[in-house]
Amino acid sequence: MNQESSPPVDVSLGQFQKLIRDMYFEKDQTRGVEGTFMWLMEEVGELASALRGGTHEERVGEFADVLAWLTTIANVAGVDLADAVNQKYGSGCPGCGQFLCVCDDAEKP
Repeated sequence: MNQESSPPVDVSLGQFQKLIRDMYFEKDQTRGVEGTFMWLMEEVGELASALRGGTHEERVGEFADVLAWLTTIANVAGVDLADAVNQKYGSGCPGCGQFLCVCDDAEKP
């Protein structure tokens, strides 16, 4: 069903993970983490190409694909992404603990 005429909806990370699980989990579980990871890497490559020379619409699509495949891996691995993000970043930067990172630029926060 095409919903182009529908207004955009702001979906939470948890809602998106459930949406991806509901649509694809049986296929994803059969493919496993390793096979799914290879699809994610392919999509990351396509995103890199779109960032280098694609249109805005191509970049938008590739960002969505990367997020969907990452979410698929989380589903197969039994990771709740909203919980993972909250644990890692909910109290600020993991490096400096601030909500506006003050880590040295040479460090990976």
